[in-house]
Amino acid sequence: MRTLAPELDQKRLPGLLPGTPEARRLNLAMLAAGLAAFSLLYFTQALLPAIGAEFRVGPAASSLTISCATGALALAILPLSSLAESLGRTRVMRGGLLIACLLAFASALAPQFWVLLATRALIGVALAAVVAVAMGHLADEIHPSGVGAAIGLYVSGNSLGGVLGRLIPGTVQDLGSWRLAVGVLGAAAAVAVVAFMALLPPARRFRPAPARLGAHLDALRELSRDRGVLRLCAVGFLLMGGFVACYNYLTYRLTSAPIRLSASVASLLFLAYLAGTVSSTVAGRLADRHGRHMIIGAGASLSLVGLALTLPNNLIMITIGLVVFTAGFFIAHSVASGWMAARASRHRAQGSALYLMAYYLGSSSLGWAIGLAWLHSGWTATAAVIGALYLAVLACVAGISRVPVPDRG
Repeated sequence: MRTLAPELDQKRLPGLLPGTPEARRLNLAMLAAGLAAFSLLYFTQALLPAIGAEFRVGPAASSLTISCATGALALAILPLSSLAESLGRTRVMRGGLLIACLLAFASALAPQFWVLLATRALIGVALAAVVAVAMGHLADEIHPSGVGAAIGLYVSGNSLGGVLGRLIPGTVQDLGSWRLAVGVLGAAAAVAVVAFMALLPPARRFRPAPARLGAHLDALRELSRDRGVLRLCAVGFLLMGGFVACYNYLTYRLTSAPIRLSASVASLLFLAYLAGTVSSTVAGRLADRHGRHMIIGAGASLSLVGLALTLPNNLIMITIGLVVFTAGFFIAHSVASGWMAARASRHRAQGSALYLMAYYLGSSSLGWAIGLAWLHSGWTATAAVIGALYLAVLACVAGISRVPVPDRG
């Protein structure tokens, strides 16, 4: 009993109240972590045409530089979330971000396409150390009254990272090469990593748990019996698959006929991610007021409207449509991820990891597969497939009960 007492006392510490100095430090640290992680995860997206030209591969093959990273991340989420519960979440997050930064610089030197894919996959594994535990860490450390806003701020950091990860490489590429662009992006991400390490306060409520595979498998089996958990995983899979595909192949559309933008000008459209920074921050509050079903449905519907606006070959319409599409995606994703953390309260770490695994598997598999629609019939077919995915999101959300209902059949 004596050996357990300190851990039990630590677990009884209250969560950090919103507005307190430590809560602000934690929120800013996780904002920096999201910014660094997502700039490193997606930095090749604005460079796909240039990478394809250098290595002589087509659009679907070029998109593998995204799919390898997100696919490896998806597969590493569950093991690294378990490791973090044993070694400590803050330690694992720090290590993952440092390794990912080093690998980004290595990818800029890749002599062959397969080497680039390998470094991108390793970056995905390293970033799983952050993505797998960030939301669970916030949910444990922050008082319940501030968890929704804290997760929304972290997701907004993700969107800011998405902006930098596309805008910096796309702009620098015109001044030199895609390799120089990756090096500059890596330096910018390193600044965010330093800020994260300086700001992150020590964990107050974390209690190390033995790395017991059986316990984690039992938790996953219990979660899999909740049909709502499975539907939320499907929501993440569909949302992210459509979202990544939209940005992957829109890059090709903007730089080819009839629009023919330069890489640096085309990358400016990635500023649409800022719509996600705003929408994800307010999404949690809206869900608390109007219900999660309604807000996820509203977000997916908003994305469908935005997608329709991108269909004409008109740059102004495409820009407006992309902003609307992005805002809707981040509304839906922010609320769905928070819902999983609340629904899987008995196994929060495994629940968040399960959602994120599905989310990034969607990015990896659908982000590549929808490239076949682009190759077959261009943007119209691509938008139609993405639209079908978001209609499926609406169907999944409608079937989620308000309380967990295990499937015992």
